[in-house]
Amino acid sequence: MRPFFGCTEVSLGPAHGVTIFLFDQYCTEHYKRCLHYLCVSNKTPKGKALECVKLAIDVGYRHFDGALVYFNEHEVGQAIREKIADGSVRREDIFYCGKLWNTFHPPELVRPALERTLKALKLDYVDLYIVELPMAFKPGMEFYPKDENGKYIYHQTDLCATWEALEACKDAGLVRSLGVSNFNHRQLELLLNKPGLKHKPVSNQVECHPYFTQPKLLEYCRQNDIVIVGYCPIGSSRDASWVNVTSPPLLEDKLLVSIGKKYNKSSAQVALRFNVQRGVVVIPKSFSPERITHNFQIFDFSLTEEEMKGIEDLNKNIRFVELLMWSDHPEYPFHDEF
Repeated sequence: MRPFFGCTEVSLGPAHGVTIFLFDQYCTEHYKRCLHYLCVSNKTPKGKALECVKLAIDVGYRHFDGALVYFNEHEVGQAIREKIADGSVRREDIFYCGKLWNTFHPPELVRPALERTLKALKLDYVDLYIVELPMAFKPGMEFYPKDENGKYIYHQTDLCATWEALEACKDAGLVRSLGVSNFNHRQLELLLNKPGLKHKPVSNQVECHPYFTQPKLLEYCRQNDIVIVGYCPIGSSRDASWVNVTSPPLLEDKLLVSIGKKYNKSSAQVALRFNVQRGVVVIPKSFSPERITHNFQIFDFSLTEEEMKGIEDLNKNIRFVELLMWSDHPEYPFHDEF
């Protein structure tokens, strides 16, 4: 699960304040509470998501980033409902982001996909629903459809038609705000310039960390009041099936380590603080109770201008998540500069 940015001082919890960009009144009220999402991804043992989300709420997280293809939304929803039932939080305190998967891009499939997420969560609405990738796959029962030769089967992509179906979901009260993920500026522009646009995307969830700072995309999104939500904010696992394992390990960077020693913080906390301080919502993924707590402890220090500049200069334009297995898709987003 993950965070956002703006031009007013807002409270993020007891004794915390941070400047975030205003983008949508509903979202703004929720992002006043916390600049952290917890990402609840897949590949987790049964019951682990339930346990970790409950712990995260106790720690102070209020934003949760999930997806139908993580196959654990039922546990996330159960955790949220149990914490509401015991009085720890109210529904309006929680900000849940769900995702539209690639096989559900045809307009007639958009609402049913969202309704599957709502049914799994056992919630009446989600706070944010985003297009996970700008690449449509063949609709059907398989989330990763392949032909007899093992090649992925794509589908004609019409992002504007998909977006209109999402707008209808918002108008129906099933989702409060709409966003995208892994969109480049050309794909964002396609939506922003769509004739009859009713609801603009409020966020773009992309990879963002000290080795991949996304300066041009960040500036473009700022100019269009779109919040950047950064995944892999402290690097990534070394899972060769989807991660560029030749990239250098971020958390071993000498500058991040040395700044961390100054503040008695880890390199991960410094990397998180860097993005938060520059107005990027961060969504660290963890199922470790210690790390869930650790990743939240970044509001008791600030980086100097010199330190921020030094970390910005670490940018190597390195992606950990390249998604090269889909690089032949007509809407593969990473061929463009930004």
